[in-house]
Amino acid sequence: MPAPPVRGARRDEARCLRQDGPMTEIRTPRLLLRRWHDDDLAPMADINADPRVMHWIDDGSVHDLDHTAESIERWEEEWDEEGFGLFAVELLASGELAGFTGLSVPEFLPEVLPAVAISWRLGSQFWGQGYASEAAQATLEFALQDRGLDRVISINQVGDDASENVVRKLGMVPERETAHPVYGYPLRVHAIDLTEFQA
Repeated sequence: MPAPPVRGARRDEARCLRQDGPMTEIRTPRLLLRRWHDDDLAPMADINADPRVMHWIDDGSVHDLDHTAESIERWEEEWDEEGFGLFAVELLASGELAGFTGLSVPEFLPEVLPAVAISWRLGSQFWGQGYASEAAQATLEFALQDRGLDRVISINQVGDDASENVVRKLGMVPERETAHPVYGYPLRVHAIDLTEFQA
């Protein structure tokens, strides 16, 4: 079933500024999506230490500074290996790190492979302002136009209404329900055919 067009991600709003290896950046009206810097560790660790943020992630446990450092290292390795990864999301107005959005291979869920998944995680102080949708729409445009992907999925825990809202705004359609292979809770997989995506 074809996905409806994505609204709000126009070419004049989401632009890849540089694509020279590690310097890939995307600018939207309010956000800068970029590779990770050393000074992102502390604010990302603060985000990962917030139980409200982590409630729908893995087993719901918060992550400490060391775990966050390992995660950022893995995210950067995926950029080097796959040519895509998770962007640090920075607010243009203040320079604050709001969290991340981007693309990854969902190896934790082998039944959907081969696939590329879009995901996001923002600090709770940045919720409810449209940042996740803005960043995710720019990421879909990046996936199609700059990385040549024709399909992207999203995997969310059933009951995570905020993420479901972003998924709907992106024009993704339900594809299947399954269970997390480690934690057992229900997951919903959405997909978008990027040949139907209208930036």
